Amino acid sequence: MDAAFPLDAFLAAELPALCTDLAAPRPTVLLPGSFNPLHAAHLKLADVASQRLGRPAAFELSVVNVDKPPLSREEIERRLRQFAGRVVWLTRAPTFVEKARLFPGTLFVVGADTAARVLSPRYCPDGGLDAALAAIRAQGCRFLVAGRVDQKGRFLGLDDLSPPPAHRDLFDALPANVFRMDLSSTQLRSPG
Repeated sequence: MDAAFPLDAFLAAELPALCTDLAAPRPTVLLPGSFNPLHAAHLKLADVASQRLGRPAAFELSVVNVDKPPLSREEIERRLRQFAGRVVWLTRAPTFVEKARLFPGTLFVVGADTAARVLSPRYCPDGGLDAALAAIRAQGCRFLVAGRVDQKGRFLGLDDLSPPPAHRDLFDALPANVFRMDLSSTQLRSPG
């Protein structure tokens, strides 16, 4: 880690977000994830989205997660080392409403599994799903959704998720013939 990188200020909550490239502008295409580990599908998805949209894609690692304990400094540093020069934003934004507030106007590139969580009332702050999607819309944010194989081995895409009709326009599908890699961090962490 570069000595000038202000990780201590971020960890002390003095900065709402921190980029590994201190000169990078706020992203307009962002691929959020836990990246435990970062793998070829993450990198390929970012590259495909960037080519398709004509804008660079950055990564976002939230050090606070809805389903998991906060990341330690050591774990943050370990995960950041995986990116080898790619632009990564650190945040404390576990929900997409919070991510949208930090990065207005951003297109979030997500897998169908993450899109399913976006559409689950369990992951919505007070006010429910409609209010959460309206808040994301108010920030000018949208989603590009890539298909993923679920735990039962089925390939799921955006059409399998049924976003509410009033908010369907916030979601675009990345067709399987443009991007499909059946690889997950969970698989890579599993022994044997």
